[in-house]
Amino acid sequence: MSPTQLRWGIVGTGWIASMFVTDLLAPREDGPAEHIITVVGSSSNVEKGQQFVNKVWKDSSAPRPKVFASYQEVYDSPDVDVVYIATPHSLHDQNCLDAIKAGKHVLNEKPFTINSKQAEQVIAAAKAKGVYLMEGMWTRFFPLVIELQKKIQAGAIGRVRRCIVEIGLTLDFDSLPKESRLKDPALGAGALLDIGIYPLTYASVILGNGALGTNHPKVAVTPSLTIEDGVDGSGVVILQYNKGTAEEATAITMSSLHNPNPPDFGRIEGTKGTITVYTDKGPSCPSGFRIKDSEGKVEDYPFAQPTGTIGFIYEADAVALDIAAGRTENAIMPLDETMRMMRLMDGVRKECGLVYPQDKE
Repeated sequence: MSPTQLRWGIVGTGWIASMFVTDLLAPREDGPAEHIITVVGSSSNVEKGQQFVNKVWKDSSAPRPKVFASYQEVYDSPDVDVVYIATPHSLHDQNCLDAIKAGKHVLNEKPFTINSKQAEQVIAAAKAKGVYLMEGMWTRFFPLVIELQKKIQAGAIGRVRRCIVEIGLTLDFDSLPKESRLKDPALGAGALLDIGIYPLTYASVILGNGALGTNHPKVAVTPSLTIEDGVDGSGVVILQYNKGTAEEATAITMSSLHNPNPPDFGRIEGTKGTITVYTDKGPSCPSGFRIKDSEGKVEDYPFAQPTGTIGFIYEADAVALDIAAGRTENAIMPLDETMRMMRLMDGVRKECGLVYPQDKE
């Protein structure tokens, strides 16, 4: 039986787009879907798009895509089934709306938009048009993360009392130009939206008991963001589940644009042991986890990605299988969960006084 085939149009030619495309181009024999990249769109000119193709397809035997000098040409192409939006998140809402208007399915990089108001508009448009839409929270689709959640729910360390998850970048933040997407408030810059969404996602995986969106347990939120020049360079968000009850559990999530996270970036503490989640790349791309029970016994669960990939292939396969089955959203990352996360981050920013220009529209 031949695998499900899906034709992709890529919008954006930055780092995240190159990583996603590299995963889709990696040869494999037993994947559940066949991914064909037919077109790439650049926001400026064909030359920039061609440079992207030459670099990413350098060692690939896969057919090279057409290159367009505008995103709209990607949306209008009859050779595209689904659009992957890999632009800065300040552009996500309009990029999504344009693709949806053209009748294309959409995989939109995280964070979904700048705020929940924009997210609501995009989701409403997709539902009205009847097209597929998903936020690219790729980490949720890792077999490692799915297995971690199963272990927790099966009681591998008893009842979870606390988890601590941190993420940071290895870069010289202070030397970045003011117009950088990590520094410019107009681009939704800052740690929370760019990387803080990952620890918040882990908190959901660890303490949410598998519930998503409106079914997710209610949490008490205590945020603290360090804001300079209108941007949060770092922050801590504490989430208390079942506050004031015997089942109370706390998630401490941390993000920073100034300091890298340690390899052991996640610690989960239970009544019968602990779990340490580790990585050799970054928390968005975990490498494995270790379970240590109350008697000191340690079991290691390393996970290797398919050759030539770093993990984007899992969400791409999910999109392909969903679309082939006629679904318009995904069960692991439903739109209701996207809205929950956007509202959570809206609330954090509001309490800490972090306002973007888009919030005033």
